Amino acid sequence: MTPTRALRRAALALLAVTVLGAAAADPADRLADPAKEARARALFRDVRCLVCQSESIDESEAPLAHDLRQLIRQQVTDGRSDAQIKGFLVSRYGQFVLLTPALSWGNAVLWIAPLLVVALGGAALWTRRRAAPETSGLSAQEEAALETLSRDETN
Repeated sequence: MTPTRALRRAALALLAVTVLGAAAADPADRLADPAKEARARALFRDVRCLVCQSESIDESEAPLAHDLRQLIRQQVTDGRSDAQIKGFLVSRYGQFVLLTPALSWGNAVLWIAPLLVVALGGAALWTRRRAAPETSGLSAQEEAALETLSRDETN
């Protein structure tokens, strides 16, 4: 294959990737006001795709992610605040829908509980080790019996 042909193929591949990337974000879905669209996009990055679970709805191509993007855009257009939109999503889907969940006692327990279990286990091992009787060598009677046994074996 000639270098010119390889260059053409590479350019064609780059063009195809660019066109597909542009098609992924449908301009018809975008809000007319750039400030509102930017605010909606910021919210997209903080909302988890409930299908993919490891991606935000901004990255996901799942139909549910598309629906959630439309829902958020509609609420931004209606003038709701970011907190109101997140509150609505949490009331509908639970805390899991947020990639950065709010600080609450329930979340604090989930983060602190494993540390408490490890600390309690360490404390239990430490107290058990301290409570175990120390083994001091053999008693005089046991030493005499051992001496007798060892003499019998050598003879």
